[in-house]
This record gives sequence, structure tokens and C-alpha cells, in this order.
Amino acid sequence: MIDFEKYILPNGLTVIAHRDTSSPLAAFNLLYKVGARNESPERTGFAHLFEHLMFSGSANVPSFDEPLQMVGGENNAFTNNDYTNYYETVPKENIETAFWLESDRMFALNINEQSLSVQKNVVVEEFNQRYLNQPYGDLWLLLRKLAYMVHPYQWPTIGKEPSHITDASLFEVEEFYKRFYTPNNAILSVVGDFDHRYIFELANRWFGDIPAQQVGGLAIPQEPLQVAPRFLEVERDVPSSALYKVYHMTDRLGKSYHATDMLSDILSNGKSSRLYRNLVQEQRLFTDINAYLSGDIDPGLFVFSGKLNEGVSFERAEKAINEEIARVIDERIDDYELEKVKNKYESSIVFGETSILNKAMNLGYYQMLGNASMINTEVECYRAVEAQEISATAAALFTENNSSTLRYIAKK
Repeated sequence: MIDFEKYILPNGLTVIAHRDTSSPLAAFNLLYKVGARNESPERTGFAHLFEHLMFSGSANVPSFDEPLQMVGGENNAFTNNDYTNYYETVPKENIETAFWLESDRMFALNINEQSLSVQKNVVVEEFNQRYLNQPYGDLWLLLRKLAYMVHPYQWPTIGKEPSHITDASLFEVEEFYKRFYTPNNAILSVVGDFDHRYIFELANRWFGDIPAQQVGGLAIPQEPLQVAPRFLEVERDVPSSALYKVYHMTDRLGKSYHATDMLSDILSNGKSSRLYRNLVQEQRLFTDINAYLSGDIDPGLFVFSGKLNEGVSFERAEKAINEEIARVIDERIDDYELEKVKNKYESSIVFGETSILNKAMNLGYYQMLGNASMINTEVECYRAVEAQEISATAAALFTENNSSTLRYIAKK
């Protein structure tokens, strides 16, 4: 059980404090509720650009890393389609340094033409290297656009195309900062050997004077029900052909989310899983194959991905996946297999909570979903799923009209 205290500053910043006496370190996690889903379709990649800009210096701190390194701390950040996360680990006696640094760049990030130009070049180079110039790099550029018609999940966090970043003006970037990098759009979670009153006092001292802003952006259009299958074939210079098939699934708070997550592990959780055992080891149709969730806040995707063995046709590969899907739907999942998957989730969650940084991140994430106390109920949610619920979820999910298929053909 993870006990925590929550406090909301007058400016809207949500602060969560959890006391952990097991480590001499403390974790500081600041989550901003802004991701690629909050961008304009004509200006994508901004959330990711800001992850870079936030390390360009602020009014009183020209270099973010140096003061943190001087007190023995480390930091990093990540962006996804739903939110952007900044985090530090420091010796607990130096926790105030993290408050100082993060509050300064929330209040007065140093955005100017020079810093923007530098970070634009960094992001465009990343786009080219990771998405355009490596095997299978453009996969999610293609697959998201195929699966989503209106929802902003139709582009990855890097954006639709480099021109959206290169053409961005300083004014547009400043407006994005004002709209989303504000205390009333953020969740701060701190884990360490502190009394929660001390953490709330530091939060007031360093963040309390930062004014709230009007959090805004475009209304997020909801994806309509898919009523027909979609297909795309591309030919690329890659080592082997690959098959990707996705199905629209429930949102992160949906009733069937945990059953869907467990379904992915029954199909594809290591070398003893159904897909690997039957389609890789026995039938030798794939060199590797996986089934997983995108895990998005809004309705996301259930993904099958596999690299085909030489000489195997796409038709044969798809037929084999469909046969495994039919087995899950029609044949009862035995108690041993179900318990193995449940134990995997429980051990993963419990072991994850031994890390102060994981706890800080998870408290912020669950608070973003609506309630930080969900950190204490996730194991129960997985434990409560029954075999017939997984089969029923598979039957509802895996219909051909709900599918989008990408055949990624290796040039001969």
C-alpha cells in the first residue's frame, strides 16, 4: 500500500507527496498534461519540441544540467501522445534544487530565436535518423495515419513531417508554452524521506507565485467507429517483410482495458506465449511476432507485429494469426495460463514500486487519469479478470471491420 498526501496550490498545481525511508535519494516528477494529442494538425511535433526546449535554459538558470550535477542529481524527460514528463533524482538533502530548477523553467523559460533554431535542428535530425533513415522507421507514420481518420493519434510524437517544426514561428512556440506549461496543467509528485508538510511548503515557496493560465487548445475530435477494413502496402529496402495489423480498443479507463492487456500477454508474453510457440517455433512463419497495446488515454490500438520468414506469404501469415485469435475466442483459457499472466502483472507492479522514481512517475500518471490512489488498485484490477472476460473481449475486438493492415514488403 502506497500512502500519499495530496495538496492543490491556489494556482492549480497538484502536489503529491509519498514518504519513502528506504533510500538516501529522492525523486521529483513533474508531469504536464500536454502531448501530441493537444497539437494542431497543421503544427505537429510541438510537444516533443518543447521537451528539448525545456533544457535550453531559463531566466535564472542558463544551463539546467550543471546545478543538478553539482548536487549529485540526474534528470531526464519523455514525451508521448498524452503527456510530457520531466524528472530528477537527487540526494534527499538537495531536493530543493529540483524545486528551484523546475519552477524557474515553468515560470520563465528562455525561448528565443537562437535556442529555437538550435532545437529545431536537433528535432529535424532526430526525425530523419529515427523515422526516415533506418529500417522500418516510418512504420508508425504510416500505421497511425491508416488507423485514425480524425483523432490526433494519427501522428506520432515526432510529428507528421519536419516542415511543421522548421516553419514554426517564435510566436507560435511561445503561445504553446503559455497555454500548456502552467501550474494548473501540471502534477508534481515527490517521493523521499520527507514529511509531506515539508514538500507542500517547498511547493508553495517555489511554485506558489507562478500565475495560472488559461489552459487551452483545440477540442480533441473522437475517432468514429471503423466500419470497414483498411489496407496499405509499401515496399522498402528492409531485411525482411513485416506484417502489422491493428484494432481499435478501449481507452485507458475503459471497463475492458485490463482484460485487453491480459489478452495481449496470453498471445505474446515471451517464448512460452501462444504466438511465439506456434507461429515462430513450430510453424516457422515468423522470425519474431508480438501483440501489445498502445496504452493511450483515449481509445487506442491493439497491435500485432511480426517479421515474416523467407518465402512466407502475407496471406498465410495473416491466416495463422487469425487462427490463434479464434482459439482465444472459442477455447477456454486454462487456469494455469491465466494465473501465469496475472502473476506476471503482480510481480511487475510490485517490483516496480521498489523504485522511488517509478513511484513518483506512477503517482503523477494515475493522478492525470483522475485518481492517484489507482496506484494501489491496479493489481486487484488484473486479479479480478476472468477467462471468459478475456475471450469475450477478443470476440468484440478482433473483427475484420475494426482492423487496419500494413504490409511492409522487403525489396527483392
